[in-house]
Amino acid sequence: MLNSNSNNSIFAQIIAKELAVNPNQILAAMTLLEDGNTIPFIARYRKEATGGLDDSQLRHFETRLSYLRELDERRQTILRSIEEQGKLTPELSEKIFRCESKTALEDLYLPYKPKRRTKGQIAIENGLEPLAERLWFEKDLDPESFAQTFLNENVATIKEALDGARYILMERFAEEAELIAKLRHFLQKNADISANVIAGKEEQGEKFRDYFSYHERWKNIPSHRALALLRGRNEGILSLAMQIEPSNEDVSANASYCEEMIQQHLGVILGHSAQDKWRKQVISWTWKIKLALHLETELMAALKERAEMEAIDVFATNLKALLMAAPAGAKTTIGLDPGIRTGVKVAVVDNTGKVLATDAIYPYTGQEQVAMLTLSNLIKTHNVELIAIGNGTASRETERFAKSVVKMLEGYNPQIVVVNEAGASVYSASELAAKEFPNIDVALRGAVSIARRLQDPLAELVKIDPKAIGVGQYQHDVNQTQLAKKLESVVEDCVNAVGVDLNTASAPLLAQVAGMNKTLAQNIVAYRDENGRFESRDQLKKVPRLGAKAFEQCAGFMRINDGKNPLDASGVHPEAYPIVEKILRRCEQSILDIMGNISILKALDAQSFTDSQFGLPTVLDIFKELEKPGRDPRGAFKTATFMDGVNEISDLKEGMILEGTVTNVTNFGAFVDIGVHQDGLVHISALADHFVEDPHQIVKTGDTVKVSVLEVDIPRKRIALSMRTDAKSNDKLNERARKSKSHQSNPPAGLNNAFADALKNWKNKQ
Repeated sequence: MLNSNSNNSIFAQIIAKELAVNPNQILAAMTLLEDGNTIPFIARYRKEATGGLDDSQLRHFETRLSYLRELDERRQTILRSIEEQGKLTPELSEKIFRCESKTALEDLYLPYKPKRRTKGQIAIENGLEPLAERLWFEKDLDPESFAQTFLNENVATIKEALDGARYILMERFAEEAELIAKLRHFLQKNADISANVIAGKEEQGEKFRDYFSYHERWKNIPSHRALALLRGRNEGILSLAMQIEPSNEDVSANASYCEEMIQQHLGVILGHSAQDKWRKQVISWTWKIKLALHLETELMAALKERAEMEAIDVFATNLKALLMAAPAGAKTTIGLDPGIRTGVKVAVVDNTGKVLATDAIYPYTGQEQVAMLTLSNLIKTHNVELIAIGNGTASRETERFAKSVVKMLEGYNPQIVVVNEAGASVYSASELAAKEFPNIDVALRGAVSIARRLQDPLAELVKIDPKAIGVGQYQHDVNQTQLAKKLESVVEDCVNAVGVDLNTASAPLLAQVAGMNKTLAQNIVAYRDENGRFESRDQLKKVPRLGAKAFEQCAGFMRINDGKNPLDASGVHPEAYPIVEKILRRCEQSILDIMGNISILKALDAQSFTDSQFGLPTVLDIFKELEKPGRDPRGAFKTATFMDGVNEISDLKEGMILEGTVTNVTNFGAFVDIGVHQDGLVHISALADHFVEDPHQIVKTGDTVKVSVLEVDIPRKRIALSMRTDAKSNDKLNERARKSKSHQSNPPAGLNNAFADALKNWKNKQ
């Protein structure tokens, strides 16, 4: 049995190969992780040790290391089990040690896995193993005559004897790891998945109509289609099956391709004798009774797992884009949560997010003048610079109303922005919101959240369960534990990439900083409430239960503006302050003189400031921070301007050029809010004038884009859009979209045109 150091070395080699890095980099990351360091801290402040592994590489490393350790733990369990049975040979042990996947490991363990008493075991107990062995390996035996000699008190007939012998052999063959691997590999390349509607469920399952008679190669099914198929099955609308036998002219009409693979693997040449017919039955039973269902179940599970992982990755990518959206900034903002009958909820927050006023106005129920007066007074009283409007029901009406109010005002011109309000209602009713705003009605808390997420999306969205933000595909159908873990890592990486203001950050935001947890975050807020603002990072050491390790991990990501030490507002870690002091002595300048002074810094040789503790990567990072202290990695704030007069889907016309905001990116395209209460879909084939393999290469959630309208389906509230600039290409897409509408009930396998595929995927997203 290998020791842990040997295991780590093996794991490092495997992961290093996957990441195309040196194994020593992985070993260093492994050591740092085991010492209690966090991924953001390692990525930002331990570049010398890891050779500059970034956060995405470290997340892959973390996931794979966990998998490999689970694999090794299972390996040790299996080795012990086989050894206790007295069946562990050096050859088997070597094969087990070479396994790099849980599937391959379980294949090897299958013959030795404790199982309930099988028909094959009963046959062995009844003395039929010699019959099975001789009928299989010897020649010129007549099965029925030879089986006669094995009848006994437990085996009354020749049929029982021959069936028992078959069970012995088929169970043995069905447990051969190499054979299972061959068949699995073949099916992964060649098997088809077929779907059919369950009789009588046509009307109930209308949204799955495109899958009522459907088939596609297993290996080609994309994530969104696989999850749609599985959802259809789970809802009792579709029946799914695996078409295992491909058409192949090399296979005889009476044979199964997989059965011939088994025959070839076993090295058997079959003729037409009674013994060969019996052996052929053994092979047929091995496939049909033991292996076919097992592999079909396994491949369906693998399809689900593959689809889930892709869907989780899509969600994570979209969430990262949303969290890293550019903030509008620290400006006094009004948040408007639109409503018609229930009124528009209003909240005013100052440049730090503090609530200044709340109200409800009713511009659509006969009180427009009162509503206009209320909103105009709030704008003037608080000198409002931004108006954030939730993009739900009545958002365009509320936008028009707000514009009409602003147009009346002299000397005030707040910018009006429509904001994605996904998750605001979830936050409003949460325990966190109740603690934060105990005296504010639930209905008004959403308006506060809308205002704040315009000021700083990251700071506000961390308060909401990522799954409630709604930027994924089929997020409720995937493994919730894996989804939560992935999204938590995305939030953590985003928060630490930006950094947090120690004096204004909420507890949920502080809890996402490296080395922090909910308790420490609450303790920081409590300390701040009791002692006033933090003047230096060192004050963190006075926070109850915040020890040396937590300080090491979090300090570099905490920002203090206008504190005692200007470096506390930067990403320079306190442990590296001595390097900055060296730079200041060399330049004979003060810290305020050098921060932001690129010319002075460009004249310095970074290498000359390295020492045994801090290498060139750290020094170069310090130079970058001094050039742009506290730089925000998020881009400049910009927003889409919706076309006046286009407020409803009925206002859209083919060929219109509109501006919109990307709300979601999936594997099959991007959804864009163009201000008509229904997102339009830019299919992957319409994202660019060139071939696009991954929509995320072209757009991300939150992007402002220009689109042209390809087609509008008002009854089903569907809008097809294009981002192509080539007019001829858009004309072709329009024509293909129109043609596809008459063939949507039974699209051919692998259909990939701009609108039919888009609609199929879109319907199942709704």
